[in-house]
Amino acid sequence: MALSHPNIEDGWFKETCALWPGQAMTLQVKSILHVEKSLYQDVLVFESETYGNVLVLDGVIQATERDEFAYQEMIAHLPLNAHPNPKKVLVIGGGDGGVLREVVKHDSVEQVVLVEIDEAVVRASKAFLPNMAAGFHHPKVKVHIGDGFAYLKDNVQSYDVIITDSSDPVGPAESLFGETFYNLMRQSLLPGGIICIQGECQWLHLDLIKEVLDNSRKIYPTVEYAWCSIPTYPSGQIGFVLCCNEAGRDLKAPVRKFSPEFESTHLRYYNSDVHRAAFVLPNFAKIALTKN
Repeated sequence: MALSHPNIEDGWFKETCALWPGQAMTLQVKSILHVEKSLYQDVLVFESETYGNVLVLDGVIQATERDEFAYQEMIAHLPLNAHPNPKKVLVIGGGDGGVLREVVKHDSVEQVVLVEIDEAVVRASKAFLPNMAAGFHHPKVKVHIGDGFAYLKDNVQSYDVIITDSSDPVGPAESLFGETFYNLMRQSLLPGGIICIQGECQWLHLDLIKEVLDNSRKIYPTVEYAWCSIPTYPSGQIGFVLCCNEAGRDLKAPVRKFSPEFESTHLRYYNSDVHRAAFVLPNFAKIALTKN
């Protein structure tokens, strides 16, 4: 029996969401590979005509084989290269394995733990997104299927860097944008630790981004906002909120750098110049995010 999904009609996937009213993202579908209702969300994987295999959760694109590297590299290397010696790293979410793949590129990292609430995402990614799921197979990686809140409560002052690779603030990921979660991450950081969390879109969510930044500044002495371009995310852009529990730290400049040879052979988006440029905001966003 051929697979079907309510977001796919007449050979096209259509993404709509209350978080971006009045617009939609569509991709032409070659074949539907996987449809599942997990304990937490709707999981869909399809092969597209031009973006390779696509992972969709609750109707929203999470990753495509063609452009996933932009997001994965930035959310991982921005905080890791802003830290002088990251040894222990925690990834919350990121069940596709892409962030893990990037984290283990850092020789200083001794252990990386991934906490993913939905095992269905891990399973589907291993089956249909092998280039991303390669991160699961590295010997430095440990995977914990469970709730990120509970894990943070049990691991106080344990990590140099915490990366929260969350979907948008609806459904299972909604709680990951609140003050309580940011407090828990701070408690789980070692001195001089850095967090990096998915920070939504400047074109669509300036009020939400400002709220997150304002709340973060109540908890962390150093808070910054960066962004990157990625075509299949809403309006082709996604942001990152970076926080450090040490005052005076400059997160905008990498304190560690990959060699030019490594950047040219192992990275497709991130480099040290892009790191610095990622914190430069267009005027409309700069004004909105800095006003009282």
